[in-house]
Amino acid sequence: MPDTPSANAAPPGAGAPPATPFTPPPAGPGRAPFTTMAPQVVVPALLVLGVLLVFCGVFPQRADRFFLGAQAWVTGHFDWLYTVAVTAFLVFLVLVAVSRYGDIRLGPDDAVPEFSFVSWTAMLFAAGMGIGLMYFGVGEPLQHYLKPPTQIGGTPAAAREALASTFFHWGFHAWAVYGTMGLVLAYFGFRYNLPLTLRSGLYPLLKDRINGPIGHGVDAFAVVGTIAGLATTLGYGALQLAAGLHQVTGWDTSTPVFQVGIIAVVVLLAGLSAVSGLDKGVRILSEFNLSLSFVLLGFVIVAGPTVFLFQAFSENIGTYLSSLAQLSLRTFAYEPSREPGWFGGWTILYWAWWISWSPFVGMFIARISRGRTIREFVIGVLLVPTAFNLLWMTAFGNGAIWVDTHIAHGALAQTVGNVDALLFRFFEYLPWTNAVSWLAILLIGVFFITSADSGAYVVDAIASRGDPRSPVWQRLFWAVVLGVTAAVLLLAGGLKALQAMTLVAALPVALIMLVLCYGLWRGLVADRAHAMQDLAPATNFWSGQHWRRRLAQIVHETTEADVRQFLRATVLPAMHDVARELRERGVEADVHENLARQSEEGTTDLVRLTLPDPQMRDFVYGVKAMHRPVPVYLVREAARSGQREEVYAPMTFFADGRLGYDIEYLRREEIIVDILRHYERHRTVLADERAQLLNRAPGHTDPA
Repeated sequence: MPDTPSANAAPPGAGAPPATPFTPPPAGPGRAPFTTMAPQVVVPALLVLGVLLVFCGVFPQRADRFFLGAQAWVTGHFDWLYTVAVTAFLVFLVLVAVSRYGDIRLGPDDAVPEFSFVSWTAMLFAAGMGIGLMYFGVGEPLQHYLKPPTQIGGTPAAAREALASTFFHWGFHAWAVYGTMGLVLAYFGFRYNLPLTLRSGLYPLLKDRINGPIGHGVDAFAVVGTIAGLATTLGYGALQLAAGLHQVTGWDTSTPVFQVGIIAVVVLLAGLSAVSGLDKGVRILSEFNLSLSFVLLGFVIVAGPTVFLFQAFSENIGTYLSSLAQLSLRTFAYEPSREPGWFGGWTILYWAWWISWSPFVGMFIARISRGRTIREFVIGVLLVPTAFNLLWMTAFGNGAIWVDTHIAHGALAQTVGNVDALLFRFFEYLPWTNAVSWLAILLIGVFFITSADSGAYVVDAIASRGDPRSPVWQRLFWAVVLGVTAAVLLLAGGLKALQAMTLVAALPVALIMLVLCYGLWRGLVADRAHAMQDLAPATNFWSGQHWRRRLAQIVHETTEADVRQFLRATVLPAMHDVARELRERGVEADVHENLARQSEEGTTDLVRLTLPDPQMRDFVYGVKAMHRPVPVYLVREAARSGQREEVYAPMTFFADGRLGYDIEYLRREEIIVDILRHYERHRTVLADERAQLLNRAPGHTDPA
């Protein structure tokens, strides 16, 4: 079936390492743990992976028949579910972004984005679809042009429909799948301080059971799915790189030794990148990828039919946007497509692809998006990569169709069955063929290194339940597992079976994602409910006593050591008093402290009182040291004639991510009163009476 993406096609997505938003207690004085992997997740995942390798490697024909049959049954009976679900994800993201919930920040209210906008979009591009664009940029539009779903092949109408279908598969819907999973994980990870793994997205449904067997099973499933998807990516990627090298050098690259050697080199380079960390390895490679992509894209536009490509780009966007609603819900219920199996072999297969990769890519998107508002997140994830994808598909897709009809006279279309080499055949009709082909080979290679690198990060993070203290050897271990899996299946011919298995697994993931959308909406409603009650300033409790001490504090520039001592001597005992009293009344309470003995880079002094709640959100009252500019009313500040410095203050923070206020003037008893006030407020907000009051409030929309 060379005319469908299931034949010789590499899964188009990859991802990058997640990390928890909080710092866990240290493993020891100055020492990281030898391993952070959870055996409840790793052991079942490796056992299942081993069974799959034996089945697909030893019995490849039987595995092909079994998994491809299961894939055909799922796509044939549930194509309507995939269609409705993917469209629902897009509508959901847009509604959340334009609503009042779009202002909620993914993290505390004072959080700022970790990466610049350019770095952020570069990593989005590299992780989500970079290698897929290289593989299908020429192949998919040309195949649709020859065999369109409703038009006669090889006609101008077929060309128009070919690009509209390609835009549909690589446009808003694809990124809505990734964006939905990424938003859910980022929200519960950075607002609820849960580990940034797949199990955390099920918190509204499972509550504390995410830490039990169900949660372990979910993460083990994610590990197997990620390794299976990446193994097929590396395997088919090796085939494409081998085809490109054969095209430009004439080498015999079809031997198994050569193809396995490509995988080994990719895994080795990915391991070196993984050692350097996310901020260096993945970010630098992603930005390098983006730069090379722009160079290659610009060359194709300039060297190809430039005016025609810009004209086609305008018309393609108009056709895509005008037919978006009809395409979104099309199932060919009244009449089949002109090409039998086109809908299941292209659209449904793509939807299953994006869904099956959503835990992987979603975790990557979540990891790099901390500090952005939901509206920024949705706009960035939906618009920026989609705009680039559409321009890319126009340049390569329309360019290939134009070359085939005006220069090659059908010769390019005759090679459409060999998708691995189709991109390089297209370059033969452009100037500087060898140089451009080598550039494409370099770009494909770096894309695969990024996929393997970030894949090792993600698998390690899932296996470690998001523990950021993971040692380097674990990431290298998972990189080797990825390479060995790909090499074994490539040699045994079991790649297609493993790929079909990942697509079958997309059906339960789609159902889970619909539940996650409901859980996210509940969380956003709870956030809004908390926001409707303003935080009272800490001075509300002051009666004027100890005014001399307070005046001394006002004119004193508080240092980090002062705040640490205040947390240790005043706030922490107050929290222990409240926790002790609550436990005596049968209420579970936990006090956590993270107080450094001396200032260390990256250390945040904080204490936190947590009360598990049967509702979605635990009660959290925390205090942490934060630096801020010196107030203008300080005596010494006035003497500096406007020169500003930074002082520290103990600031409250809460479970909903909002930053509170300075409590440095409060005594122990007043802090206890403040804790009880917030606990009472927490219980009131979550009560049924409060929910009914909110439903009657002007402008409130019932999420049901």
